[in-house]
Amino acid sequence: VYLQIEAEVQRRKELIHQSVERRAIISRCYKPKHPEVYTLQDSFLAPDFLKIVAYCTSPGAHLQGLLGYLESFSDKRIYRLPVFTEEFCQTFVEELENFEQSDMPKGRPNTMNNYGVGLASCSSAGECSLSSPPRFSLHFQSVCRFTQYSWSSSTPLDERDLDLSSHYDNAEVTLNVSLGKDFTEGNLYFGDFNQDPTPVPQYVEVEHVGTQGLLHRGGQIHGALPIGSGERWNLIVWMRSSAVRNRLCPMCNSKPQLVAAQGFGDGFTGTLEDAVPGTVDVCALG
Repeated sequence: VYLQIEAEVQRRKELIHQSVERRAIISRCYKPKHPEVYTLQDSFLAPDFLKIVAYCTSPGAHLQGLLGYLESFSDKRIYRLPVFTEEFCQTFVEELENFEQSDMPKGRPNTMNNYGVGLASCSSAGECSLSSPPRFSLHFQSVCRFTQYSWSSSTPLDERDLDLSSHYDNAEVTLNVSLGKDFTEGNLYFGDFNQDPTPVPQYVEVEHVGTQGLLHRGGQIHGALPIGSGERWNLIVWMRSSAVRNRLCPMCNSKPQLVAAQGFGDGFTGTLEDAVPGTVDVCALG
């Protein structure tokens, strides 16, 4: 076990260097099929999502008003909302397939997902503006102000990855958007919050609808049931808050002992960030 831990620590230390090398190669060599997808535009977003944006930026925005725009599931603080247009989803999947089929080096998002792609490294310009999304950060920042965003296309779930086992995310809040394609079955399921487990967990299944996203706490135990046929492409956005994780690591539920790191350091910082923006508290929606 000790050797496995040491190997994982070393792997994580090398991630930032490997990412820099991948991005340099991709910047020089990759030819995107749809270069326009690397700059987020309002035309990519569903009209109802833009209505949510308009409401959240209005002076009189309040919690109950926001809930009117979201579809809620049980008491687990899981919400569905429209995100992209069908046209953008189709174009985006075509670009992801083009990148996946190329001989470019791929950075997988985590050890659970063998076929996903970290989007920060797959732009021919060496920088994907989706990596720091001004509109997705928007007003779904809870009182835990988000300081890091990590984007990943979560693999085509086909014969290679039919399902995804129970897990919780290294994030305070996660947005999981279904991009397509056509598939059957494969609902997502949600159990307890990892910091507040019950003796007999109660699970709820939620259908993953194309162009729409599921917004949930990163610590919510969840997974994906097997698909019956077809392919499913997802876009996963992990949102991290230094102010929250500096006090309690979301993965081990202990106060973190920080060491210097290159890059974003999974959102951990050397000082607490106590400033709270005037935004709707999504984490507390009940």
